[in-house]
Amino acid sequence: MSRRRYRAPAAPGAILGGLFLLLVAWRIWQETNRTENLPSTLDERQYDVERVIDGDTLLLANRARVRLIGVDTPETVKPEHPVEPWGPEATQFTRAFVAAGRVRLQFDKERFDRYDRFLAYVWVEDRMLNEELVRAGLARVELAYNYSPAMKTRFRRAEAAAQAAHRGIWSVAAGQLVTPVRD
Repeated sequence: MSRRRYRAPAAPGAILGGLFLLLVAWRIWQETNRTENLPSTLDERQYDVERVIDGDTLLLANRARVRLIGVDTPETVKPEHPVEPWGPEATQFTRAFVAAGRVRLQFDKERFDRYDRFLAYVWVEDRMLNEELVRAGLARVELAYNYSPAMKTRFRRAEAAAQAAHRGIWSVAAGQLVTPVRD
């Protein structure tokens, strides 16, 4: 008479290991698929905006990330970095500015930043988001990028106007908000 051998079910560790390998394979496939579908070039034309990432960065419907050239808004989504004053306001300004969902991109000398985001001037009709953020006091002029001297001058003028009017980030004096005068 032969005896049947009892087989214990697979050890929980083996099951968890298999699930882990499956998860890793799925994440690798997802990352590969995501980067393969990103556009490597953009033309100067209109694009649909999928979402606003922060005050100076957009995600287009074609998955391209666009960084506004020549301006820098306070941080709101930088990993391991606190939300900076006026950052949420800059993000909300950008959302309202592109609320119609379509923007026109214009490029300059540099096409990409160090994070491989497209660098562009972002237009809605005849208004440029880059300049309007600076004029509203929600961004500083960033001169490190290689872009048109005429645009640098244009942005510096907008920044000077925001500073003179004590708008947004320029309302902060020595780390303190300026208290409004009450009559």
